[in-house]
Amino acid sequence: MFEIKGSVKVLNETNVISDKFKKREFVLTDDNSEYPQDIQFQLTQDNCSKLDNVSVGDRLTVKFNLRGRAWNDPKTGNDRYFNSLDAWFIQKEEVNAPQPVSMAQDEASDLPF
Repeated sequence: MFEIKGSVKVLNETNVISDKFKKREFVLTDDNSEYPQDIQFQLTQDNCSKLDNVSVGDRLTVKFNLRGRAWNDPKTGNDRYFNSLDAWFIQKEEVNAPQPVSMAQDEASDLPF
């Protein structure tokens, strides 16, 4: 299991592949380093709805699994390998409420009560 935090750059609609399979892809910008990376994830089946209340620009925590598979190209007979990042947990970061402004020590001592 892997975890990443970032902001939503692209949010695609659910793509119904067949009666038994659907997926939804999104791109998260990982800006935790000097060189931000745009990383594509996918949600499948019932997990697709986890993006229903998410908008472009939202900050998320995403937990995902790394999947790999081989595909034999019938034209060349060679195997090709593909990776996918299968998200299974999505959590929006809460926007922090404004912090109360505290009085400086000198201001507090000048109060008449």
